[in-house]
Amino acid sequence: MPAPAPWFVYLLECRNGSYYCGITTDVAARFAAHQQGRGARYTRAHPPLRILASRAYPDRASAARAEWQVKQLPRARKQAWLTEA
Repeated sequence: MPAPAPWFVYLLECRNGSYYCGITTDVAARFAAHQQGRGARYTRAHPPLRILASRAYPDRASAARAEWQVKQLPRARKQAWLTEA
């Protein structure tokens, strides 16, 4: 049986300068969905410019926990998370 695909926490920079954090199994496909207006409500209102970083996690639960933790960080700490990614 093949190993399950990893989940990723990703951070996007949006057109208005804000950051958006999410989880997915395919960062490139999810970014494309955000750019086409098929992503989260936030990125429909604030289109993403680029992927800033992503980190792999072994399963959805650990990725969701990490996403929640990143979303709690102030912007300066998110920037530090970028350099650790």
